[in-house]
Amino acid sequence: MNATTDSTAKVFRDGQSDVSVRLDGLIQAVDSGRGRLDGELLAPAETIADRASDRLRLSGEHTIVALAGATGSGKSSLFNALTDLDLAGVGVRRPTTSWALACAWGPDGAEGLLEWMGIPVRHQVSRMSMLDRSSDDTKLDGLVLLDLPDHDSTEVSHHLEMDRLVHYADLLVWVLDPQKYADAAIHDRYIRPMASHVDVTIVVLNQIDRIPFEHRKTALKDVERILASGGLGEVLVIGVSATRGDGVDDLKRELAKRIRSKAAAKSRLSDDISTIAASIAAKSGTASVPGISPADRAEIDQALIQCAGVPMVVGAVASSTRRRAAIATGWPVARWLGRLRRDPLKDLDVGADMSNAALARSSIPSPTHVQRASAEVAIRDLAEKASVGLGKPWESAIRTASTAKSADIADALDQAVMSTDLGVTRPSMWWRIVNILQWLLFAVAVAGLGWLLVLFVAEVANFSVSDAPEVAGYPAPALLAVAGLAIGIVLAVLSRFAGRLSGRIKAKRADRLLRTVIGDVARSQVVEPIEAELAAYARFREGLLKAIG
Repeated sequence: MNATTDSTAKVFRDGQSDVSVRLDGLIQAVDSGRGRLDGELLAPAETIADRASDRLRLSGEHTIVALAGATGSGKSSLFNALTDLDLAGVGVRRPTTSWALACAWGPDGAEGLLEWMGIPVRHQVSRMSMLDRSSDDTKLDGLVLLDLPDHDSTEVSHHLEMDRLVHYADLLVWVLDPQKYADAAIHDRYIRPMASHVDVTIVVLNQIDRIPFEHRKTALKDVERILASGGLGEVLVIGVSATRGDGVDDLKRELAKRIRSKAAAKSRLSDDISTIAASIAAKSGTASVPGISPADRAEIDQALIQCAGVPMVVGAVASSTRRRAAIATGWPVARWLGRLRRDPLKDLDVGADMSNAALARSSIPSPTHVQRASAEVAIRDLAEKASVGLGKPWESAIRTASTAKSADIADALDQAVMSTDLGVTRPSMWWRIVNILQWLLFAVAVAGLGWLLVLFVAEVANFSVSDAPEVAGYPAPALLAVAGLAIGIVLAVLSRFAGRLSGRIKAKRADRLLRTVIGDVARSQVVEPIEAELAAYARFREGLLKAIG
């Protein structure tokens, strides 16, 4: 490989990096959008991505140039003039171009390209096997020239072949003739849709020898005007006479320049990728990802907390703890009376063991309750806020993701609460200590009263008993009875205040634990599915913007 070839190969590889970035972006967007966007919208992008991948993998030393035109435009004559060979049949022997012909300048690597394009071997020829009479500035080494079927052929197969091969070309040369250069068929169906590919399009006005010399510039200006009206104002227009050779060298020089710069292949791939990416963006949108704010997260947590009946449970835990503390630490007589009052947790149909399962099962409202409806509204609101500004396909995907597990939300809340140890059943250590003290004080009071009773009965019955000892001038039995009762009652009052404090502490702990587990449910059942869709959209948007360039 000589120095010139080395430099052109490097140019192609350097330019290819930009195409590769766009291609990677398109593939990323298609992969992220699959299952979320309409398959018919993504199918063309997948086709282009596959074709671009293959083109980048195949020879970078060749530029594919396709000649396209109507019957009688002189396209096949131009093909012969560019090759300096009589390869394409003209006139009576070949009234229309039935199948594509290919001529490759330089055989190395061209076979892979021609096979990739589906050109039969019998329709291929290598230009290097012939004598090349071209000057240095018109040498077309690295060119793969295609003579496409006529676009206005009555044969359907010719149309299909034409439409298929147009997409493979790195550079498109549209051949027009003086009589039909304004033909709407070729402009509307082929040239105008290529408005985004102006840098890889050349228009040739062939048979210019039929136009008087003084009118040729006017005719070329008219062609440029028609092209500009269709959005192709930057397209190069060259006047050519394939039969006489007028302008052929000018066309060769332009082709040679494009081939040496390797711009055609990378420009065509870039334009194809950008065009299809822009068409997807028009329907899917490319707005930035809104995301889920802390305030939005707090709202959904609060809605599920209400749905799970956490305030009810927390209130019952506080009330029950106060009552159980009073029963465990109160004056024994007051305890017996207190047992006649109903436990607040009994109102929740909690069993005697006050198990977590019973507490959770009783605390979660029925799905028909207002709390469940509020939770569903909150989930929908979260999905709407997370998808603000996004296209309808992504709005729908996020909405579907947010409700995919909402049918199981009540069960998930139930299981979360049931598996949380609220510490309701475990008595505090100080309860036991105070309980022991209360019973000791009660025993002292009973002993003192019993002693006084014995002394009273003995006095009534005239039994002889020793007098009760005195302490500070007061009978010891009376002191025992009064001290036992008084200290027990005071201890019970103090314990009641301590029980209230204990109830608040346990209620706060229960509230914190339940909010945590319900927050986990909100994250796994609602937030994470939405964030997964938002992450997919972020990848889709990033890829699409890369592809658009």
